[in-house]
Amino acid sequence: MKIPVKPPDYQEVIQKSGKNYTQYLENIGPTDTKGRYLHWDRLRHLTPPEGFTSEQWWAGMKLNRIFNFKDLDFKCKNDSKCVFYLTDEIQEQLHWLDKNAAGTITSSMPVTNTSMRKAYMIKSLIREAISSSQMEGATTTRKVAKDMIRQGRTPKDKSEQMIFNNYHAMQFIIEFKNEELTPGIILELHKILTEKTLDNENKAGVFRIEEDKDIHVVDETTVKILHTPPDAKGLEARMQKVCDFANNGQSGNFIHPVLKAIILHFMLAYEHPFVDGNGRTARALFYWAMINEGYWLAEFISISQVIKRAPVKYGKAFLYTETDDNDLTYFILYQLEIIKKAISELHEYLSEKMEGIKSAQDLLYGAKKLRNKLNIRQVSLLKHALSHPNFIYSINEYQNSYGIAYETARKDLMQMSDVFSFLKKLKDGRTFVFISPSDLKERIESQKE
Repeated sequence: MKIPVKPPDYQEVIQKSGKNYTQYLENIGPTDTKGRYLHWDRLRHLTPPEGFTSEQWWAGMKLNRIFNFKDLDFKCKNDSKCVFYLTDEIQEQLHWLDKNAAGTITSSMPVTNTSMRKAYMIKSLIREAISSSQMEGATTTRKVAKDMIRQGRTPKDKSEQMIFNNYHAMQFIIEFKNEELTPGIILELHKILTEKTLDNENKAGVFRIEEDKDIHVVDETTVKILHTPPDAKGLEARMQKVCDFANNGQSGNFIHPVLKAIILHFMLAYEHPFVDGNGRTARALFYWAMINEGYWLAEFISISQVIKRAPVKYGKAFLYTETDDNDLTYFILYQLEIIKKAISELHEYLSEKMEGIKSAQDLLYGAKKLRNKLNIRQVSLLKHALSHPNFIYSINEYQNSYGIAYETARKDLMQMSDVFSFLKKLKDGRTFVFISPSDLKERIESQKE
């Protein structure tokens, strides 16, 4: 990843241009003609407005932005303040999120069904745990990782351990979603995320200190330093400020809850308060902030799954901010796009799942003794079994997949085998396993009137 070209000094450009400030403000806005909030690294390749050079176009944009910046309670390196611009695009995206990530969701959506809500949440936690860990170097395949979590088995290597940790960290977030954020919660979150994965295990759940040298964000391909975090001196006080911001918002000014969650994500990553595991902790903290503010649909999305498809854009969003005087607008716009994509994909995923369940329910139509006998978990399993002949289901995996008690899981599966003959039951040690028969569709048809 290349470090973006640092923008020219806007004041110096204006002074050399012979044009006054009014000429810049009247002819140039904070965005380009398409409404895009661009960094100099991209703007320099575009055609400037008539009568202005590329550097002067940038200077006018920067001047316009400065007059409308909102200051944050955070300071970056060199004691410079962090700022952002509340663009029309940001306000439009926030409005969309208010309608689609909080409040009332239509009753037809599967996550409103109490029997399935926890199952979808667990699937989301697994997706986020896998994707977030893979972004940090985990190499375990999705299938192996899913099986590990659902079977509840011990991780076999560091990659599996990272995913295992991330899954439990997401559970920890949901458990503490209604609490105020404290440095202690951040430390515990990091400890869960990094257990048995650090070179020095004593650094799990501990802020870095001045003796922790050479802490950088490095491009893995070029080994080039992309970001050096602020000095460890005063880190604990700065992390307390992060917590104060999470709990109370911006002093003296309202800040939208989603913006607050995004800014927390950025500040944790920027501060890099740990020797390792900062990215995972930052993304986890974002989830806590979203859910804490009532955006409950965030429990069912995976931002890392979207970020992982184009990780360079994620890195550039940070670098654009740092190379342009701590202007967080770039990161905010990027993150809003990611959240929107994740929510849109969730809606598509749930629609597909509902179609599959409906197909299974339609297949059951006409079987009198089945009518209202199978719960939605069993119908969901039936839908899976129809397309996966000879698949083996265990009580523990079924329990972990749906977040239910062992006895409830056992009862569901025993009923599917002993009462309806939809699964074959086999003894496996001291318990049973259940197999989807290759003639499942015929078995269902035979029970119809």
